[in-house]
Amino acid sequence: MTGNLSASIMDVFAFFNLNELAFGLSKLPMFPYFDMAHYIISVMSLREQPGALCVSQRSPLACWFSSMLYCFGGAVLSALMLADAPVAPLSNTTNLLLATLMWYLVFYCPLDLVYSLASLLPLRLVLTAMKEVTRTWKVLSGVSQAGSKYSDALFVMVAVGWAKGAGGGLISNFEQLVRGVWKPETNELLKMSYPTKVTLLGAVVFSLQQCRYLPIQTHQLIFIYTLFTVTNKTRMMLLGSSSHPLSSLESFLYKTLFVRPLTDLSAEHTHSKHNGSVPEPTTPQTHTKEAETSKKTN
Repeated sequence: MTGNLSASIMDVFAFFNLNELAFGLSKLPMFPYFDMAHYIISVMSLREQPGALCVSQRSPLACWFSSMLYCFGGAVLSALMLADAPVAPLSNTTNLLLATLMWYLVFYCPLDLVYSLASLLPLRLVLTAMKEVTRTWKVLSGVSQAGSKYSDALFVMVAVGWAKGAGGGLISNFEQLVRGVWKPETNELLKMSYPTKVTLLGAVVFSLQQCRYLPIQTHQLIFIYTLFTVTNKTRMMLLGSSSHPLSSLESFLYKTLFVRPLTDLSAEHTHSKHNGSVPEPTTPQTHTKEAETSKKTN
């Protein structure tokens, strides 16, 4: 069955003449243009955080350090997970200087020219699409690195691939501390953003493929995943919407696997009544009902 599925995928790629395009994409060099786009969008994301501009004027060093965490956070986090030196990602002087240049231009360019140009929707769409391409390579690189150290360790491969692709978001609380901000409620594990979710999806599918549970060749999976991330991110930016295809799947899994049955909730409520305590809300639906009740009361 696995062989038939693999053959079917090959037939689809051959029918649409996508094999050459997929091979070309898999050999596409990230340096310098795609890396530059990644650095620009990452630093712009930092600049658009509340209070970031004030920090850039008060302490350029703290601003630079935060920017480097945005640019290289995934590599630093994945290095820590693999027991490598966390400064190893910064050993590439060329990439570090390129990221530093993008940081300076985005924050301190005369007349704010670079940020103003990069903020124009057509150019930002192109830069964001290029950044999404680099996401694929980061996830695949993390999965491959973990696989070379721990062969067939599926969980480790997923974790490291996820960390390398979305490390900037996963260590956002540490980055905020550099800017003098402490907001533990913004932890990505408590409320994951779309980039963190789509990176986790990529880490899972690439890990399954590397462990031979997914009957598809690497260059084909690179093409499919990159097409998915670029197309979906572009659609979200053009429509100004935060909805994404993963929302329906996420909602279905949550309601199927993690919502407690109503009978359990009723029993807990009765037990709490007898003990004179108020039960804690356990589902988003409970939060919504309480909010509506509060509004009516006020």
